[in-house]
Amino acid sequence: MSIRPDIEGQLFRMEEARRQTQRQLDIIDLQIIRRMTALIPRLQPKRTAYRCGKAPDPEAFLERYRSHLAALTAERQPEIDALSRKLARQDRAIAALRARQHLHHERAA
Repeated sequence: MSIRPDIEGQLFRMEEARRQTQRQLDIIDLQIIRRMTALIPRLQPKRTAYRCGKAPDPEAFLERYRSHLAALTAERQPEIDALSRKLARQDRAIAALRARQHLHHERAA
């Protein structure tokens, strides 16, 4: 037996809202990545130290990178948390609707 048209429409709208929420999270992630990519040249050590006989320290670069990434992520963390909670609620609602529909089909059969 197929899903009733009104339930099917509701499920479609719920799934579309979930996709939109996921897109918003993806956009935030992409914005953080773009900002970090733009910061990389400024995180590189000055080349003068290498000319003086000292090799650049890769650990120092990684530490600066991680520090900036943590700061950028912390700026957006409230927004990320809110969207993540919304996404979890939407997933639960979709699963509940599918479960109710499945139970309805078993009773009708």
